[in-house]
Amino acid sequence: MRYLMLIVILQISCATFSQILKPGFSKEEYKELMYVSTRSTANPDYYNKFPEPADFKMVYQSQPIGLDNLWDFWVSEDKRAVISIRGTTSNSESWLANFYAAMVPAKGKLQLPENKEFNYELALSPKAAVHVGWLLSTAYLSEEIVPKIKEYYQQGIKDVVITGHSQGGAISFLLTAHLYGLQRNNELPADIRFKTYCSAAPKPGNLYFAYEYEAMTAGGWAFNVVNAADWVPETPISIQAVNDFSEVNPFVNAKSAIKKQKFPKNMVLRHVYNQLEKPTRKAQKKYERYLGKMTSKIISETIEGYVAPEFYQSNHYVRTGITIVLLPDEEYYIKYPNDPAQIFIHHPHPPYLELLERLPD
Repeated sequence: MRYLMLIVILQISCATFSQILKPGFSKEEYKELMYVSTRSTANPDYYNKFPEPADFKMVYQSQPIGLDNLWDFWVSEDKRAVISIRGTTSNSESWLANFYAAMVPAKGKLQLPENKEFNYELALSPKAAVHVGWLLSTAYLSEEIVPKIKEYYQQGIKDVVITGHSQGGAISFLLTAHLYGLQRNNELPADIRFKTYCSAAPKPGNLYFAYEYEAMTAGGWAFNVVNAADWVPETPISIQAVNDFSEVNPFVNAKSAIKKQKFPKNMVLRHVYNQLEKPTRKAQKKYERYLGKMTSKIISETIEGYVAPEFYQSNHYVRTGITIVLLPDEEYYIKYPNDPAQIFIHHPHPPYLELLERLPD
């Protein structure tokens, strides 16, 4: 009996200590990940300005893939891992990923070169949609990342942190949702715990994607840290049209309700409704034409064999996940003044790290 009790206690202890990640935002955890993120730039002139990560050692860094994307894999002695995604570079292919800003359904497939397909399920709702450029980047990165997660799982690593700054943060949103989707479909072990720190990330998708992302990471397992002076998290441009609302809304029967009004009231209301509704619909179509169909042609020239998917007819981008706001004060603006000639002054790692120190514990 005592022997049996000892086995039970050991099993409980192993289950308790096998995973170290804790929910909730941690200043020290985020700071360490920012030091990791600087190394993902693969530019020693940049990352040598920052301290080396204290807990993690890089064990793999990819070559540039997809739209000049790059990622690296870090591990700690206590069996935690970090997947760090590089942000936008100066190469035109990297900027193409940002400007390829039409939406596609959050569940579907991308046709890649060499007859490869990227099947993804970032959300279950047919109304959920995401940024196609960053989804394409996710497709290329996950081809390496998923096998690496499985490889280190066999070595006992079940705690995995996903992080990225700027474009890397945007991709981190989609990669996180993709990995949860793989777990949901039994393509990744269910006992891997993911925690995500996006940093300076733009908006990754629409409201219905945000709903599901926030539900799947609920309980303090995903954050986006934002400098309130930084314009990048405000992008892409969002257009909310009537069809972006839930199925039950006051606009569904607006036209029929207006039609029932007496003349000339019905004429006036119809004119007002059209003046409000048509511009958003036209703006969305133009957005899709230029940042979807036209950009697809350029992407196809860059990635030969890529086939553009059908777009989701919306551009209602929203802020996603739990947002940790770094709020600048007067002292901050003395060091980092608003300067139209320096549009990225508030965006790199240094102002984020400086504002982080002022954040209450």
